Amino acid sequence: MAWWYNHRTGEVEEGPQSLGSDRDGPFDSRADAERAPQIAAERAQAWRDEEEGEESPN
Repeated sequence: MAWWYNHRTGEVEEGPQSLGSDRDGPFDSRADAERAPQIAAERAQAWRDEEEGEESPN
């Protein structure tokens, strides 16, 4: 079963229950879905770090 995080309500859903624009996933476990905001923040930081590395001269 796949898990989803509804970022509009802050709730975890078992299977897609809400609009796709309101949810992130799928996640393999409920625990991962509960961490969705943290996972998204970590990925965004990694992308920023990567972009900064590409912009700086060697």
